[in-house]
Amino acid sequence: MSLVRQVLARADATPDQVALISGDGVPMSYGELRRRVLAVRDGFLNAGLEPGDGVLFSVRPSPQALVLALGVVAARGVVVFADPGAGPEMFEARLRLAAPRWSAAESVLYAASRIAPVRAYARRRGLLLPKLSELPMRHVHTGRWLPGVPRGAHSLDRWLARRVPHEGPAEAEPGAPAVVIFTSGTTAAPRAVVHTEDSLSAGLALFRERVPLGTGDIVHTDQLMLGLPTLVAGACWSMPPLFCPAADFVGQLAERAATHTFCVPVHLGELLDVAPELPESLRHVILGAAPAPAGVLRRAVDAAPGAEVLSVYAMTEIVPVAIASAREKLAHTGGGDLLGPLLPGVTARIAEDGELFLGGPNMSRSYLGEEDHTELATGDLARLDGDRIVLLGRKKDMLIRGKFNLYPGLYEPAITALDGVREAAIVGVPDPETGDEEVVLAVVGDVSEQWLRRRLAKILDAEALPDRVVLVGELPYAGRGRKLDRATLRERLS
Repeated sequence: MSLVRQVLARADATPDQVALISGDGVPMSYGELRRRVLAVRDGFLNAGLEPGDGVLFSVRPSPQALVLALGVVAARGVVVFADPGAGPEMFEARLRLAAPRWSAAESVLYAASRIAPVRAYARRRGLLLPKLSELPMRHVHTGRWLPGVPRGAHSLDRWLARRVPHEGPAEAEPGAPAVVIFTSGTTAAPRAVVHTEDSLSAGLALFRERVPLGTGDIVHTDQLMLGLPTLVAGACWSMPPLFCPAADFVGQLAERAATHTFCVPVHLGELLDVAPELPESLRHVILGAAPAPAGVLRRAVDAAPGAEVLSVYAMTEIVPVAIASAREKLAHTGGGDLLGPLLPGVTARIAEDGELFLGGPNMSRSYLGEEDHTELATGDLARLDGDRIVLLGRKKDMLIRGKFNLYPGLYEPAITALDGVREAAIVGVPDPETGDEEVVLAVVGDVSEQWLRRRLAKILDAEALPDRVVLVGELPYAGRGRKLDRATLRERLS
């Protein structure tokens, strides 16, 4: 059964149960969710959307955004996530590749991209917006009409006000694209992942098999790939408000009696700074999108002793791959970062150079504009201990020290496991005199350099010992996933 049909089937079964709670606390029942999704589907179909049409999606996470995205897929369109904040040149390059026929955006974004004073204000805030209103597409706007919304644009609010028939969406064509997600690349060669409803459904099923979800559970997150299995399971998806401060996020966990939550490791560290104890209602604390340092894992276990703390290994191209508990990760002493056992149906092999290749029913169909792939080159260096994956680092992060190849990811977990160390990162800084790379270890924690060097000599290979140890107040992170920004760290340490 397709992804959208699974959500709507759940809504048919439990129409009066609460499906969603918005950031400001407004509930939405499963029956109302179903009605809105079908209203959006009919709105697109009546306006002329054809199967396979791309819909450029520029709506921030919210119940309205979810309804819009599901409505597009129900109409057999393709949701194209191409961040308008990436800068005009990158945005235009992505549009050339995706060639969407439609644009769905918030009214305020249309206004901000067209009205000169608003554009100037956004530019001063570091946001260079493309001129969405001038794109040669059919347009849909969310929210009330504002100056700058293209003439003839369809109103989502008007679509939602219509009554719709009981019938659900037609089944999607097997292998037909449902979502396009831009992840990397340059303005000359942008890259995007193409997922089908089948690949997304397979991923959600794998997640639910490892993390139990059911009626009565309350999942507090803004992450789509955790929110969707919540809805399929008949649980309640609780959404935090945009840019939610740590204290407010913890407050909502308690107020809504959340049973599950998802955080990137840096965000969880911020939550624990303001709340050393998390609500007793939590049964699962889920980490993902970036490696979880041992210090964060230990703090999470202490803060939620009644919950299972899990770390998810996944990529945009294949979600999820492996899940390990915090206790398993902290008990691992074999070097590298234990990612956990492969989930059922996911396949893995290690290439001659140590790179991890993956496959499975939850793998994306292809990269946009490229041939379908049968396995995924991850760019991660790893080893397999039986069915368990151990991450050794990223190929692109490798440092060359004479004849020794130093992979930071192989040693950083052992360093963060030391008492008093909260975070650690190894980078190579060019030496202007020799032309070689100076290996620098940056550490966040309550330790001294002398104490740290004594401990490093006991846990690192001699060839991996840093040339320089620097104690810093914080490490730089970037992106929605708050991943370590090694390039910025390298610049700071140069």
